[in-house]
Amino acid sequence: MQYLACVKNASCPTMTASSASAEKDPFLAALGERLKLLRARRGMTRKSLAQLAEVSERHVANVESGVGNASIQFLRQLCGVLNCSLAEMTGDETASSADWLMIREILRGRSEDELGKARSVLADLFEAPTSESSRRRRIALIGLRGAGKSTLGRMLAAHWNVPFIELSGVIEQMAGCSIAEIHALYGQTAYRRYEQRALEDVIQHHAQAIIATPGGIVSEPATFNFLLSHCYTIWLRATPDQHMARVLAQGDSRPMSGNREAMDDLKRILDSRAPFYSKADCIFDTGRGEVGGTQSALSALLGQLEGEICLGQKHAA
Repeated sequence: MQYLACVKNASCPTMTASSASAEKDPFLAALGERLKLLRARRGMTRKSLAQLAEVSERHVANVESGVGNASIQFLRQLCGVLNCSLAEMTGDETASSADWLMIREILRGRSEDELGKARSVLADLFEAPTSESSRRRRIALIGLRGAGKSTLGRMLAAHWNVPFIELSGVIEQMAGCSIAEIHALYGQTAYRRYEQRALEDVIQHHAQAIIATPGGIVSEPATFNFLLSHCYTIWLRATPDQHMARVLAQGDSRPMSGNREAMDDLKRILDSRAPFYSKADCIFDTGRGEVGGTQSALSALLGQLEGEICLGQKHAA
C-alpha cells in the first residue's frame, strides 16, 4: 500500500515533526494525550501498537508527543487495534469519562424505539418537570418551508382562540434585524442562539399557543429537546415537490435562483431532518391536497388530534 509505505518511512515530510521546539497545536496535543491514554488502557507498548496497526512507530511517537499531524486513515488503523471509535480517539464528549463510555455501550445497537424511551427517561431525570397537560396546551408545528405551518397554524389558533406565534418573527424582534441579516452578519451559530432564546421566551410567556417553528429547528438538539419537552409537536409532512411548489407559489423564487440542483438539495435536507421530524407526537400528511383556501385540511387535522390535546375549543372549525 502506498500509504503504508509513507507512514513507515521516517523521512516522509508529512510524518515528521517540524521542530522539537515548535509550539504545539492544542488539538494535536490533546489527541496525543488521548492516544497514550487509550494505549495504556489496553496495556500496549508503543511498539506493539505500531506493529499491529502496520504503521510507523516513529509516527505514533510524534502523534503522542503532539507534533504529528495524523491522517484519518492512520487514526482508523490505530482505532482498529485499540478497539475504540474515531470519536473516542479525537475527543468526542461521549468518550470523555468512564461513565460516558459505559452509557454509550448500554445504548449501542438499540432500536429507535428503545433510544426514544431512553431519551425520555433522561429528560425526565435531568430537565425541569413539565406536566403532560401543560405540554399539550402548546402546539408546535415543525417541518420544512411549504409544509403549511403558517396556514394551518393560523387556522388552528382561530379554532381554539389562542395566540398564533411565528417563531421566526420572535427571533427577528430579539435580534433587531431579519433572519437573512442574522446569518449574514453573525453566522449560523448566533442564529441558533437567538432561536433557542426565542423559543424559551415563548414558552415562558404563553401557557397556550400555536407555534410555527423554523424548518431547521431540529438542527440544534438542545433546542429541539426543549421543544419536545414543552410542546405537543406536529410534523406537517409533504413531498419535496410539494414543498418546492408551495414556496414558489408564495412568490419566493430564491430556492431555484442560481441553483440547478435545488430539488436535489431539498431532498437531501428533508432526508437528513426526517429522523428528527419523526420524533413529533403527531405526523400529519399535508400532501393529501392543497393546504390553503379550504377547511378540509383543518378538519382532517382536528380529527387526528381529537382527545390528544388540552386546548379548549371555542370556535367551530
